[in-house]
Amino acid sequence: MKHQNPAGLGFVKMHGAGNDFVIIDSRDAARRRVTPALARALGDRNRGVGFDQLAEIRPDDGADYRLEFWNADGSEAGACGNASRCVAALMMADLGRDRLRFSTRRGMLEAERREGRVHVNMGHPQLRWDEVPLAHETDTDRLPLEGGPAAVGMGNPHCVFFVPDAGTVALETLGPRIEHDALFPERTNVEFASLTGPDRLRMRVWERGAGVTLACGSGACATAVAAHRRGLTGRKVVLDLDGGTLAVDWREDGVWMTGPVARVFEGVLSPDWLESVR
Repeated sequence: MKHQNPAGLGFVKMHGAGNDFVIIDSRDAARRRVTPALARALGDRNRGVGFDQLAEIRPDDGADYRLEFWNADGSEAGACGNASRCVAALMMADLGRDRLRFSTRRGMLEAERREGRVHVNMGHPQLRWDEVPLAHETDTDRLPLEGGPAAVGMGNPHCVFFVPDAGTVALETLGPRIEHDALFPERTNVEFASLTGPDRLRMRVWERGAGVTLACGSGACATAVAAHRRGLTGRKVVLDLDGGTLAVDWREDGVWMTGPVARVFEGVLSPDWLESVR
């Protein structure tokens, strides 16, 4: 990535299957450049740049770099699979490497390039109620909510519904209602999935702090894990989302995910605009 412009703040816009991100490289900064106010302003698709999540690259003595994630509403996110893949693609080019380790709130993760695609290991799924987390002890494979969804943690909470046709679900209505259900003390991402073939799912997602998005990497991982635990699929699952297709492989060392990556453009946030959002 390019060094920051001293007259402003540089960024890269990328997307993975339509799940779009602003990426800010702060490896040369003494502290975070991103604040909740900056994340909210940048996330505004009319007055800022617009994104589903913002990823800030930070230095880390024990890894190649650290990633910190923000939602468009200014809240922090513990994990973001597609952003992790997008940043890994940038960093592999920057460092001249095909394998990387990076730290997140989720823990230490790894990425590698195989057959031209960037794969990221999102770690082991969190399947206990207190890991997701939920408000009280309950069976995470079938929650006490209408529709009997599953709960899976992937560094962030997910509530996965299996339905006959995910394409007909009223995401804009059901998503925010479930996100803020009292069962989820940290709110939750919400996925609706339907089986469309052997080891293949159609999935749609409402992301916590972002709303309806075209894809969600951690959501795809959570959905694949829940589908296998329900006996619907094997451990390798292809998921068709509104913005494209992701592939998940739940291995012994964690849940690996891959899909398309696109670098859209680079830009510089002006000093005047930055000053206005402080």
